[in-house]
Amino acid sequence: MKKILIPLLSYLLISIALASDDQKVGDRAILFKLKTQNGTEFDLASRKGQWTVLYFFPKAETPGCTKQACAFRDNIKKIRALKAEVFGISTNNILEQAEFAKNHNLNFTLLADDKTEVTKAYGVKMAVVNYSKRWTYIIDPDLIIREITKDVDPITDAERVAKKIADLQAGK
Repeated sequence: MKKILIPLLSYLLISIALASDDQKVGDRAILFKLKTQNGTEFDLASRKGQWTVLYFFPKAETPGCTKQACAFRDNIKKIRALKAEVFGISTNNILEQAEFAKNHNLNFTLLADDKTEVTKAYGVKMAVVNYSKRWTYIIDPDLIIREITKDVDPITDAERVAKKIADLQAGK
């Protein structure tokens, strides 16, 4: 019985810690690996030394998510001029992410979190369904969370992100 209980308790404690939405600005970003829409592996740890935008969205091809993705597509030059990169994360699978990227000519990477592990770890999973909330994280080159914006406006989020990164880099 002891052999079963100890691993089970360890698993439960890790799960509770990962499911916490207590992340705050100033915390180290939770590291993860996910597949991209192209099937390659993305590792957040490899972003050390660079600004990173993680934007979580509920579901590909829905109106709000399409508006948000297209706004990031249209503002990507401003964001990249600030030496930052954008990664969209949802609970869609790789094929759904690939189709979404293709349909809207997205020029940034989408990550597939179809097991909802990262979405849960970042506290972004909706309680009732396997979708994520619409939250955006800005992570600095030391992999420290510099901003968390919850329930963002899908139309203005990309412009807001570009301005916020510029402000953070200027020490504002």
